[in-house]
Amino acid sequence: MARVEYKWIVAMVFVFGLFMELLDMTITNVALPDLATSFHANTTGIEWIVTGYLLSLAVFIPLSGWVGDRFGTKRTFMFALVTFTTASLLCSLSWSIGSLIAFRVLQGIGGGMLTPVGTAMMFRAFPLNERARVSALITIPTIVAPASGPVLGGYLVEYHSWHAIFLINVPIGLVALFFSARYLKEHREPSAGRLDIPGFVFGAAGLASLVYALSEAGTRGFGNIVVGGFGALGLALTGAFVAAELRASRPMIDVRLFRYRLFTAGNLVLFFSSAAFGGLIFLLPLLLQAERGLSPLQSGLTTFPQAIGVLLTATLAGRLYSSVGPRKLMIVGMAISAVATLAFIGIDANTNDWAIRMLMLIRGGAFGLALVPLQAATFAEVTGAETGQASAAFSVIRQVASSFGVALVATVLTARLAFHDAIMGNPATRSGAFLAFHDTFVVTTLISVVAIGAAFMVSDKLAAATMHSSAPTTQRTLFEEEEIELAAD
Repeated sequence: MARVEYKWIVAMVFVFGLFMELLDMTITNVALPDLATSFHANTTGIEWIVTGYLLSLAVFIPLSGWVGDRFGTKRTFMFALVTFTTASLLCSLSWSIGSLIAFRVLQGIGGGMLTPVGTAMMFRAFPLNERARVSALITIPTIVAPASGPVLGGYLVEYHSWHAIFLINVPIGLVALFFSARYLKEHREPSAGRLDIPGFVFGAAGLASLVYALSEAGTRGFGNIVVGGFGALGLALTGAFVAAELRASRPMIDVRLFRYRLFTAGNLVLFFSSAAFGGLIFLLPLLLQAERGLSPLQSGLTTFPQAIGVLLTATLAGRLYSSVGPRKLMIVGMAISAVATLAFIGIDANTNDWAIRMLMLIRGGAFGLALVPLQAATFAEVTGAETGQASAAFSVIRQVASSFGVALVATVLTARLAFHDAIMGNPATRSGAFLAFHDTFVVTTLISVVAIGAAFMVSDKLAAATMHSSAPTTQRTLFEEEEIELAAD
């Protein structure tokens, strides 16, 4: 490892952690029916296996930026790995639905810190002109892990047991922990200061309320009093959070980061693209299993080509970035993705599985083309000291967006099934169910179209420092600057 540049060690460790955390978000869904049977649990209990994890993420993602800056990114990242890996082992040993929910909440503590702290480490280790290359690396697990979840989960549940979907995290976590302890360098921000308690309380409570409202909207509908009440509370608390952060001398998440045009534009693209991605990943397995009769494993294999598409274009996007620029790549990628999503309205009971796989391949390729420049350009104007807070904000936006996308398509699907007098999974109403799915695919496409509009706000001129192939002295990494200062002393 002595011959490997430090930045690539950081990248390798982060990819391990990111893959594990994102894989867990989709692999668990496949096992929910088996978990309900094993624990004799009702629908509410099963929902909290997912909801408890999401709420825990919502609380700890905003906190992660300050914790990493205050106590050190290496120490915080290792704490997150230990927590997530240990909780995964405990989940596999659960003896009741209550214990499983509790261990899922513990998992969320680790998962909520892994991605934002790891992202901060990555962007501090790589100079500006290499952000596109590292963004291509991050994009792969970002898409491959969620797409692999249904395949791997379907196989493990079908041929082993639900325990295996949690145990699979343990060896991955141990490998990442070993390399983190041995090779990562510690970094703290002197300006971190004390914890911004008002910001933490308002931010955690507001985000948790919003995530809970969105998680319930899929089954209750947006007009439900519980959904509306928690949604309104979440928005009010978020408003209080923004007001508190604007007054704070050392805010937990500095909302002034959105003064940067690229950071604002990038997060808008992220929100709508993540909502569309999360919505389709939720929607398509329902169509394949309930209306086309595929098993969870067969369904996962049908959607997996999306991950292959990302692998095929992520590296290409990294190479094109310096010559084409982030704006055009994002617009073209999101446009192709929107067209591919709209093409799903042609799916019916007689559609060949390979046609669906080809659409997923195209959609994955389009996402790879768009997400690499998105991650590189969003942080282009952010300074090294702001990276921890910026990555936490970026992770918050992505989490809320995914929850919003799932809630929106679930609500639309429910409404359109009622409109077409169809019951999902009932052969007698299959034609109506397909029409309901088609209507929902149109809504998912419209979300992607909004992402295209947001991409027009991206400025190649402002992102120029991330596009140059030569690295001036102002583009030294944070660790290189620290080593220069130590040598001077």
